[in-house]
Amino acid sequence: MASRKTPDATRRSERSRVAILTAARELIAEVGYAKLSIEAIAARAGVGKQTIYRWWSSKGAVVFDSLLALSEGADGEGIALPDTGDIEADLKTVLRATVAEFADPEFEAPIRALNTEIINDAELAAIYREKMAAPVEEAKKERLRSAQRAGQLAADADLDLFLEVLYAPLAQRWLLRSGPLDDAFADALVDAALRAFRPE
Repeated sequence: MASRKTPDATRRSERSRVAILTAARELIAEVGYAKLSIEAIAARAGVGKQTIYRWWSSKGAVVFDSLLALSEGADGEGIALPDTGDIEADLKTVLRATVAEFADPEFEAPIRALNTEIINDAELAAIYREKMAAPVEEAKKERLRSAQRAGQLAADADLDLFLEVLYAPLAQRWLLRSGPLDDAFADALVDAALRAFRPE
């Protein structure tokens, strides 16, 4: 009997988990992170608070997993930037997609909430770095190494610095809401970064 019940229990658990993560994303978009509560997530998901606390220690942890669930392959497997042989075109494709993602309310609200939480939670920041940021950054650097081998970037270019030059202005404009996030801005960042790191 136990063996027959296990799959059903597993399916119920997965349904509850998906409902909780979906509820968290929806509520962030509706009420904002400051007003988000475990109670509200539980009510929207149709589960008890203890179900949430069994899997997550805080609302910040729920928000992190809700965002991670939106990022297919965030564990590092299968992440790859486009490689057409043209680093300028490929980076513009990627950065334009990033700008569009930041402008999408379904992504923007949980990302902004996660950034707020990371500022005050060193443990969550470490988890974010390990599970989400580091694998994506390694994929970016692998594409840059390909550009170095093709002679499109300086062989001695500091790839960590390249990524900072490319992405930091985008992050700042998004965090401070200081200007439009559009394709023109994305293209300008790529052009500026490549000028700084082209072979002499």
